[in-house]
Amino acid sequence: MVNLSATSQGLLGAVIFARHADRIESFSSPTTYATFNTFITPLGTNQAFQSGTFLRSQYLNQHSPSFISGISTDIVNIHEVLVRADSSGDGTVFQQSVSAVIQGLYPPTPDYRITLANGTTVVGALGGFQYIPIESVEMNEDVSLNGLLSCPNFDEHVAILEQSDLFLKKGEEARPFLQKLQPYLGGRPIDFQFMMWDLVDVQMQHNRTYLHEIPRGFVNQARVLADFHDGYAFSDRQPDGIGNIATRVMLPSIFSALTRIANASDPLKLAINGISYKPFISLFNLTEAIVTDPDVRGIENYNSLAALELRAAAISGGEPTLRLKFKNGTDQAEFRTLKMFGRTDVALSEFIAKLTPAAINSTAEWCAACNQTVLRGCGPA
Repeated sequence: MVNLSATSQGLLGAVIFARHADRIESFSSPTTYATFNTFITPLGTNQAFQSGTFLRSQYLNQHSPSFISGISTDIVNIHEVLVRADSSGDGTVFQQSVSAVIQGLYPPTPDYRITLANGTTVVGALGGFQYIPIESVEMNEDVSLNGLLSCPNFDEHVAILEQSDLFLKKGEEARPFLQKLQPYLGGRPIDFQFMMWDLVDVQMQHNRTYLHEIPRGFVNQARVLADFHDGYAFSDRQPDGIGNIATRVMLPSIFSALTRIANASDPLKLAINGISYKPFISLFNLTEAIVTDPDVRGIENYNSLAALELRAAAISGGEPTLRLKFKNGTDQAEFRTLKMFGRTDVALSEFIAKLTPAAINSTAEWCAACNQTVLRGCGPA
């Protein structure tokens, strides 16, 4: 039985969601959102490392109000940190990005050394580089970090949305702009239903000619349309709706990590998940963060971070509480606090109770929710 009463003061730990940093253009299927040939750039490694440094300043700095009580600050204790990365589709970018994040969290140190039996002292390679294990979450073995791919009911959800009056009206409003944007889409068709935002965004960052040729206002207009589309596509009115599946599959691992962090006999302090932007959208929808902060509804920027911070009980024998923090990419210097269910702090038991009905707890449940009968372990045994 887990002891959820925390007597120590301060922060017990956190579950972190880290969107990948800058990468080359993502070549995506227009019907399944599967990607391929996507790799992090040198800029991206610096951005992700910066995120890790930021997390270090928040959680491993003893002078920070968010310092995690009892955590190892310089040399990692691998039992205190759990790192997972989505490997669905072309998951290389998630692995690369979260690797750079944890390098910033626990940078090389000459204190990472060992003295051998003969008296020789050896510092770890690369100046004391700390090799922290990353669990690769493969889509055909574990659905917990990507519930979107090969999910027929999710694809149907998006198709229905795109034929709704709301989307058709928005598409008509956007048509004059999309016609002007077409020369900057590299021959791709005008299609509001599958906005070419990724092309525009990547070319603006990495193609000097494109940067100087595309009218400035076009980029912002394209982003607004993409935010509209994906804000609806990756959320749902009902917590257990298929539009929320990107986060619904993550809920059991979130519950598990938070419960472990709350348990004083378990060493876990930080659980870090390397993911795409899509679970951010459904997380903010499921927790009702978008009600008080509607600006978080759309696509999160590269290198965005969200944290579910577990805080110690305010009184002895009380229950730990959760607080949701968000940092929208590298350009934002600090976390902002988002309200969950209309409040800044929510009891851990209440958070779990509210979201448990939406949770997808196994591959079999995912298969049923998605109406998938062949792929990703859903076929006959």
